[in-house]
Parts: sequence; C-alpha cells; structure tokens
Amino acid sequence: MLQQFLAGGSGFDPSQLAGAAGLPNDPASIAALMSQLQGALRNSSEGIDWSIALKAGEDRAAATQLFPTDEQRAQLDAAFNIASLWLDEVVSVSELSDAPQLITRKQWVTRTMPVWTQLAEPVASSIADALTRALSEQAPEEMRSMVANAGSLMRSIGGTMFAMQLGQVVGQLASEVVSGGDVGIPLLGDGEAALLPQNVAGFGEGLDVEDDQVQIYLAVRELAHARLFRHARWLRLHMISSITEFSRGLRIDNEQLQDLAEQFDPSSPEQLRDALTNGSLIPPKTDAQLAALARLETMLALVEGWVDVVTAAATSRLPKSVAIAEMVRRRRASGGPAESAFSTLVGLELRPRRLREAAAMWQAVTDAVGGEARDALWAHPDILPTSEDLDDPMGLVTRLTQTAEGGEPALDDIDQALEDLLRNDGPERPSEPQV
Repeated sequence: MLQQFLAGGSGFDPSQLAGAAGLPNDPASIAALMSQLQGALRNSSEGIDWSIALKAGEDRAAATQLFPTDEQRAQLDAAFNIASLWLDEVVSVSELSDAPQLITRKQWVTRTMPVWTQLAEPVASSIADALTRALSEQAPEEMRSMVANAGSLMRSIGGTMFAMQLGQVVGQLASEVVSGGDVGIPLLGDGEAALLPQNVAGFGEGLDVEDDQVQIYLAVRELAHARLFRHARWLRLHMISSITEFSRGLRIDNEQLQDLAEQFDPSSPEQLRDALTNGSLIPPKTDAQLAALARLETMLALVEGWVDVVTAAATSRLPKSVAIAEMVRRRRASGGPAESAFSTLVGLELRPRRLREAAAMWQAVTDAVGGEARDALWAHPDILPTSEDLDDPMGLVTRLTQTAEGGEPALDDIDQALEDLLRNDGPERPSEPQV
C-alpha cells in the first residue's frame, strides 16, 4: 500500500489503508488520513507529531457530544457538594483545593491526551524501530544508503498512522467514561476531579435508580480517586512510570513482521488488522516484563480497591448504592470497544485482575484499625500493601494491629539517620582543621 502511495499509483486505495489501520472508513476520515500522510512525507523526522492524535480524538469526541444543560450542572454541582461531605466522614485524606468540574467529551480528550501520548510513546517507538530494522535487514548491500534515508520516512509515516489510531481510540473512550478517574489511572492533574454530564446521564439509563442517587454515587467515586492521588503525592508519577516501564519492554517480532509482509494481500486489509489486534506480532513477555506487569496490576488493584471500599462506606445512605456498585463492577469487568483498542495499541489491560482481593483487604484493614490507619499506608510506596498482602490480608491486619498496640515501629538505621538529619540533631561533624 505504502509503495503504491509513494509512487502515486492509481491502484492505491486509501480506504483499504484506513480499514487495515482500524480507522473510520468515511470520506472525511479518509481525507484527513491522506492529508496527514502527505504531511508526514513533507516533514519526515524521527519524532511523532502527537498533535495528530489530539486532533483526531477531539474530532471524534465532538461528533457525538452534547453540552450540559443548566439543570444538569445544578444537579451535579449539588452531587459533588454532598459527596465531599460524605467522604469527609470515612477518609482521613483532605479535600481537593480546586473545585470539581463538569466537562464535555471533547474537553476530556483535550485534557487527558498528554498522558495517553506519554503512555503510548514507547510502543510507537518500538513499532517504528521494528519497521526500520526489518527494512534495513532485508535490503541488499548496494541499497543500504537508500534504505537509511527511507528509515526516517517510514518512522514518520508509521508514527502518523499510530497517532491517528490513538486519537480514534481516545475519542471513542470519551463516549464511554463518566469521569476523570474512570479508567483507574491518573489522567487529569493532581487534585483535579471532573464528571462528564452526558455520559453520567447515559450510565443511569436502564437502571431502576433515581438520577440523583447515580449522580451522588459517581461523584463520590471521582472525588475519592482524585483525593487519593492528591494525598499520595508519589502515586501519580509511580503509576505512570510503571506503565511506561512495561511499555518500553514491548518488542515487535521481526520474523512475524516479515512473514506478514510476504503474505499480505492489499485487497484484504482485514488480514493486517487481524495481525495488529490479535497480538501475533508481539513475542511472549520476558520475565522482566511479567514482573513489571505484576507490580502494575497490584498497584491498579490497590487504587481501585481503596476507592471501592471508601465509596461503599460514604454512600451507605443511598437506598440503591448496592445496585449502582454492581453496575460499576459489571461495566468494569466487561470493558468497552475503546478499552480493547487501547489494550491492543499499548499492550496493557486497564482492568485490574485482583480488584476483589484488594477491596477485601482494604475492608479488613478498615475494620481492624480504622480509616485513618488505613489511609496512612499511602504515605510511602515502601509501606503500601503488596501482592503478598492481597494473598494474606489477615497477616497485614496482624502487623498493623500489633503496631497500633505497641506504638510506632522502630526506625531502621537508615531511616533514623534521615530522621536525625531532618531534625538537625544528628551527630556533630568534626570541625575543620585550622590553617
């Protein structure tokens, strides 16, 4: 396809390329694709122009968005006020410094795209490296210099295609999420909370639950998520770094890529799309990747489990809170088409597998030592519960109970030295010799 496109041949069908990439096959989308590819040809470089992803995502989100009515705004503002008061009763983390916001689907794309591109960058680079490496390995010796020049072009075109795909995925996600923290990872800035009124209304359709109860429940969840990341200042960077660490380990199988190229029929673009979506181009995970994935899944589960437990406690006054919680669990378990597409693009599922164990652990901790001691575990990653604690929550409860009964645990030598240094009461340094 690209060969025909570069040669300007009449046999090139842009709709086939759009279909192979999973992009919309309508005239406007195809025209945008051609424009972006031609721009990539004129301005080929090593980097990826992520503004393409932003534009594609905003356009897709704007096509279906509705602006909130004054009534919706008033209802959701009231829901946030109630949610904040109820959360204060069950958590020790402080409330947000900035007021929560009501945003449209397009605004959600605009505000979250910087994080999406940060997460996708390592995968996009891996794909570009695989394309250029395969190109150079298969080229005859006399064509190596020509291929070296083509490598930059392939990177630019491949990056453009990837950016457009990411934009489409995020634009579709904007029609599915109900809040800033709905997917579990910190997409908004620290201390920022937001609901999407259009999607909140859609969430309540089909439920035999009053709208105000749905609004309050979702407002509590969003505030709990935002408050946690503001309270645990280290958590946002730690989680995003864990995702990018995992993504950097992804590699494309060059042999599979070569086989695909040899067997590919341009008249059947679904063959390429299937190869991209079924994971056949990605080799089995290494031990390092599996370890990184396990740490990341544990962290995602700890965050979501904590949010579930404090939300359940804060919304106990709502008559239908259990029904809404069950709807949240079913929705999380099934996921949506955009979430599946993100899993394909970045190689990461956003649904934590050990969520039930994490929620059970946080509930056991709450029952044993109270909410304040529970929330204190987020102070530092070294004291946060581990995957072993998910397996044996009663062991964690026993340790916490003993600490509560016996006072503060003794600091080890390193911690004590740091404590002394911060308090300026460490051992005196020897004086400098007089000259």
